[in-house]
Amino acid sequence: KELYEPIDYILSLGGKRLRPLLVLMSYDLFKDDVEAALPAAFSVEIFHNFSLLHDDIMDEAPLRRGQATVHTKYDINTGILSGDVMLIYTYKYLMQLAGNPNLAEIINVFNQVAIDVCEGQQFDMNFETQDQVDLSEYLQMIEMKTAALLGGALRLGAILAKAPDSDQD
Repeated sequence: KELYEPIDYILSLGGKRLRPLLVLMSYDLFKDDVEAALPAAFSVEIFHNFSLLHDDIMDEAPLRRGQATVHTKYDINTGILSGDVMLIYTYKYLMQLAGNPNLAEIINVFNQVAIDVCEGQQFDMNFETQDQVDLSEYLQMIEMKTAALLGGALRLGAILAKAPDSDQD
């Protein structure tokens, strides 16, 4: 209960669910059986919420989507551990795609997106102690922290649908 209740809580806070929708939309451009892309969509949504949970801890944010953040409602250690298990669940859902011949590529793309998000978060944290942040630095941070997962969601759907490389790009 102590581990999974905070996960249920953050996932219940809503949001637009844009990232999993992008997985399904890009898949649907090339194939009709979008249910086949659901594990990747779940994975992307859980990863996104994992990153928000940890971001809230790092930022010491009291609210997320107008509600208490996980670490505020529970505690920091619970937030960290619940976030960690969320990250593990992202791979558990990706492994449901084990029959897909492009699984290695899917995992590589997902891993690169995850690295980009972490690097973007580090830039964001670095900016908190800088007197000045150039616009180009800020845009790079946003590209890594936010846009990488949006683009990655689109790419994952296209890879799953076996779209040509040019369409994946």
